[in-house]
Amino acid sequence: MHQDAATPLARLVHHIARVVHGKHEAITLAVVGLAAEGHVLLEDVPGTGKTTLARALARSIDVDFSRIQFTSDLLPADVLGFSAPSPTDGHFVFRRGPIFGNIVLADELNRSTPRTQSALLECMNERRASVDGDVHELERPFMVIATQNPLEFEGTYPLPESQLDRFMLRVRLGYPERAVERQVLKSRLAGDPLDELQPVLTRQELLDEIEAVRRVHVEDLLLDYALDLIETTRTSGRFLLGASPRAGIGWMRAAQALARIDGRDHALPDDVKRLAVPVLAHRVVQTPRMALGGGAEDGGVEQEIAALLEEVPVPA
Repeated sequence: MHQDAATPLARLVHHIARVVHGKHEAITLAVVGLAAEGHVLLEDVPGTGKTTLARALARSIDVDFSRIQFTSDLLPADVLGFSAPSPTDGHFVFRRGPIFGNIVLADELNRSTPRTQSALLECMNERRASVDGDVHELERPFMVIATQNPLEFEGTYPLPESQLDRFMLRVRLGYPERAVERQVLKSRLAGDPLDELQPVLTRQELLDEIEAVRRVHVEDLLLDYALDLIETTRTSGRFLLGASPRAGIGWMRAAQALARIDGRDHALPDDVKRLAVPVLAHRVVQTPRMALGGGAEDGGVEQEIAALLEEVPVPA
């Protein structure tokens, strides 16, 4: 697509790629999650650019950004906020926590305890936070972009299935190719290029794009194709636990966003196939056989999903 004719979302992808080198697919998926009003989990070993991608996305849009560094001693109140007496009249006033941002970076989410991880659940699913019996709405747009390190790293806690299911997409960045890594090293010699990154979308422009994404047409045949794939994750015996209905909803919303980025007003089977691994791989539960063979860390889950895509007929 020619840049001058690109949609605002496509321009956003191009803008982020100026500082996040060699990760076009990861950038695109992050923007898909934002435009589909979903949440994104970035997973990989330290130093592969997870936090850089999250920060670049936030800096490219004129919205409120907050970062939560998850540690083993972080408490739910450190995320949500708390009530404290006012110094003037003594009445209790709610002090908002960092979750009250438009784009929230939950850095190293799996380094906190399950109790603190669960504090995010209502926020991610309902776009609101309950503190001391009061409900506080979170302003749109609202997106959690979390990072986590592989589970074998010391001091990490596995995310429960209920929380993993709240993430529309899981994205792995991987190590860059040598030429790309050389470009990264060279670009950092004069400082952090993120410092020069300016917003290319306003809050209202982003909300307009979110509404445009919702208007992208999805054929009934495409819905049935996704349902066939989801049902196969539950009945084929490949997985101990198949994909949830929430996975299907997120899948279709993500397909709408991907179509919008490409400048189309309708989703295609290729959109569904391209999103299958990012949408499904963290939601299905591997069998004991897969776990003994290395499981998801060796690409076992991804390979099984790829095999499903080969088996289930694509609608004409």
